[in-house]
This record gives sequence, C-alpha cells and structure tokens, in this order.
Amino acid sequence: MRRRIPIAATCAALALVATATGSMAASPKKTVTVYDDFSSGTNSKWSTPYGPGEIAIGGNDHQLTFPNGTERVRAVPFQTGYDYSVFDHLKYAEFSNSAFPVPSKGSVEFSADMTAQTPGTRPDLIQHGTYIQSGLPYQARVLEGQQAGVVLNMVDFCTGQLFDWFLTSTTAFTLIERLPSNVTDNTAIPGCGYVGRAKMYTQIIDEVKVEAGPHNVSIRYDAKQNSVEYYLDAKMISKVQNVGIPLDKQHEKYTGTYPSLGAGESLDGQIHSFSIGHGLFSLIDAFPFQHAEAPELSVSIPVGPGAPGYNRLFGQGADGTWDNFIVTTIDKS
Repeated sequence: MRRRIPIAATCAALALVATATGSMAASPKKTVTVYDDFSSGTNSKWSTPYGPGEIAIGGNDHQLTFPNGTERVRAVPFQTGYDYSVFDHLKYAEFSNSAFPVPSKGSVEFSADMTAQTPGTRPDLIQHGTYIQSGLPYQARVLEGQQAGVVLNMVDFCTGQLFDWFLTSTTAFTLIERLPSNVTDNTAIPGCGYVGRAKMYTQIIDEVKVEAGPHNVSIRYDAKQNSVEYYLDAKMISKVQNVGIPLDKQHEKYTGTYPSLGAGESLDGQIHSFSIGHGLFSLIDAFPFQHAEAPELSVSIPVGPGAPGYNRLFGQGADGTWDNFIVTTIDKS
C-alpha cells in the first residue's frame, strides 16, 4: 500500500483568504505520496514492459540490486544495440504500476534521488552514420548524456508527452518529447489521438555541469498553465510553456538537439495523468529515429562494437541508483 502524507488540513480547516474584491478562496490542497523508497528490497511497484534489456546479460557488470534501501542498475559497458526505430534507446527501463492524476487546476510533480556513473562516455563526441534513403554521410555532436544516461521519466502514455532528466558522471540535461503513436501504441487506448510527423518532437532543453554524488531531481507539470518545470537539487533549471508545441516553433532557446519537423499542438487540457519511469538510456540516434513518415531523414548507425563515434556501442555504459520516488500533487480547484 502506498503511504499518503496529507499536507493540507481537512476541508473544515482550510484557510479562507479575502481577495481584493472581497471574495473568498480556499487554500490549495497539497498531497505528498511516497511511491517507493525501496525499503522492501524489491521493485514490486514497477513493470518492465520493454523487457529486461541489459540485465538479461547477467554477471556483476549487468545486474539489478537493492543496496542500503536503494535500487541500483549497472550495465557497464552496454552490450545491447539496435539499428532500428527507438529500440536502441532503452537499455533498461521500469514504469510505475500506478498512474497519477493531474488536477485540472493544479500540478503534479515527480522527484527522486539519483546517482550516476557513466564510464566510457566522451565529451564532444561526433557521431557518424549514413542516411538510409540517399546513402549520404551523417554526423552530429552528441552530448555525454546521449551516449549513456541515468534517467527519470514523467510520461503520459495517452498523448505521448514525456519529460526527462538525464544524469551522467559530470553533466545533466533536461529533455521534452512527444512520442509518436508507433512507439506508444496509444491509439489502442480509447480517446487517445494519433501522433505522427506533425506532432512528434524530441528536444534537449538545457545541459548543466554536476558534481559527483547523489542529486535530487524533480519535474513539475502545471495543468492550468500547461507548463513544465525541471529542478536539480531544488534549483529550477528549465521551464517550458505551451507544452506540446516544439521549442523551435515557439522561438525559444534550447540546445539545438533536435529541430522539430512539424508545428506540434498545444496539449492544454489534454493531459490527465502521468506515470513514473526510470532506467538507463542511450540517445545517439538522429531524430526522428527512423520514423516511417520521414524516410528521407532516417539514419543508420552500425551497432558495433567499434570506434567511438562510428558505432552505437563503443565501450560506454551506465551505473545508476534511485531512491525516494515522491509524487506531490497540488489541487487549486
């Protein structure tokens, strides 16, 4: 059973404050849920719908453990790879068995304590590949976190909207993405609309340097404002308005990874719940990740192993721990 810690008082004790016009308004109700602190020594509150990934390899360097009331996933180096769609991205991923409602006039926030070691990653790596349709060469700079990252996800599987923190040994970045329907299979869910070339996007917002050791990361979505905020050790790093519309289409500054293909759409009023995800990821691909609606942009990168920048597997890996997954909901209705 999840432990719920009510922060607001009961309805009878809610403070009423007078506005400038003399009307009265109830204080927001704040609820904090400790979803998992791994005190049970298991990950029974999580599912792995995409399979065991790197953990299936086994051995001391590819394992899932629960040291000192935390969850640890180690895959050093990565040994699984795919030159097809987004299958190369998830080296190991877990998603919460529960989804958490978003108040129509309020916010929901996911936070966790994470540590990351990413041996084998390289600063300023230039990734090479080949455009499948034309045969022309492809190259692009990939950040350290794209090569290997320890990740917190906040995902709505209906709209495909996704917010991420990527953490490495020395850096962290924030990511905003709307997954296409061929990834989420969301059209099998009643009421969930198709997402294709015009609406999908993946963009890295900000990259920052971090010190070694544990970090608290959080992501807060505000439904009334249709905005998202990303915090690192209680400091806001990124904020995005008009969720659903790519940053470049809003003429907002971001890292430049990756330009969008379509105008997107505002998801104001369309997001009703989020699930928590976490795991180990790699993101060296070229957007839109071999999507069928953009064949001219599909890029092939050899699986490897091989030389850094010329293969998907070049000795990089990730070793991450997670603890204290907490969900904070504020209802202002």
